[in-house]
Amino acid sequence: MEKEKKSSVSDVGAWGMNIVSSVGIIMANKQLMSPHGFGFGFATTLTGFHFSVTALVGLVSNATGYSASKHVPLWELVWFSLVANASITGMNLSLMLNSVGFYQISKLSMIPVVCVLEWILHGKHFAREVKLAVGVVVVGVGICTVTDVKVNAKGFLCACVAILCTSLQQISIGSLQKKYSIGSFELLSKTAPIQALSLLVFGPFFDYYLTGKVLLEYKLSSSALFFILLSCSLAVFCNISQYLCIGRFSAVSFQVLGHMKTVCILTLGWLLFDSELTLKNLLGMALAVLGMVVYSWAVEQPKTLPITRDSLSEEDLKPLKEGMTESPLNDAELRESKV
Repeated sequence: MEKEKKSSVSDVGAWGMNIVSSVGIIMANKQLMSPHGFGFGFATTLTGFHFSVTALVGLVSNATGYSASKHVPLWELVWFSLVANASITGMNLSLMLNSVGFYQISKLSMIPVVCVLEWILHGKHFAREVKLAVGVVVVGVGICTVTDVKVNAKGFLCACVAILCTSLQQISIGSLQKKYSIGSFELLSKTAPIQALSLLVFGPFFDYYLTGKVLLEYKLSSSALFFILLSCSLAVFCNISQYLCIGRFSAVSFQVLGHMKTVCILTLGWLLFDSELTLKNLLGMALAVLGMVVYSWAVEQPKTLPITRDSLSEEDLKPLKEGMTESPLNDAELRESKV
């Protein structure tokens, strides 16, 4: 019982860290990148800074013995980093080429795409209540965020790449942790250096293509430097909590419950930046929160029911099948069990 309470506290802590750090980093980046703020319009390079600081924290943690380094094949780390960087690049291009409304729709479509990929890759099935809750969340967030919807061929292609890569990246986080019995922070400390290096090398060129601005020509003030460091610090907690949440739950849960951040961002935008908050926004937010509550209930419901073969996915059954085939009982063990 005490162990369950500790686990629940850890789960709440992981979600709390993710929501607070994600909302914080968005608010900090808004001030840093906005033309009315410091005009630092180098989003991809900034992400490279984020992963550089995260990699540094992981290096210090390993050196001090706080975390242990486990072996993961280099090709899997490189593949994961390429997919993750393609996700970041695709999202930035999608936002540039499409309207904000279509960009929001593409982000919402990640939930069903993650569900489909989980089913294809891991044979995972979802209860009717879970599907219903996902639908309610998508509709609710769509009501409060989607406005004008304009799309073109290039923008649509970039959005598709971003959706597919982001979904694959989030599923891979959980898969790699299970496959190599590696902790969330240990996995992050292995992938962060590869992502940081590639984003710092190619990021400035990509940002120049997006904005027409050269990084070396930016006039860095002490205030802008403070917000860059603040953004990097929050990114460490954001990255760690993302790996924690997906490792503890699933990529689907991370997508669904992660939209609580959208509700928080809209509310804080109204409180801090005088953004308009209409009745349509409030109704959408209420519907989204209702969907998240129903989703949480639907996910927890099967845990109170007896486990059957039909309730397990192929990924869950695989270790059981391997155990049955690899360790058959011999005659002596059978005689002992009968006695």
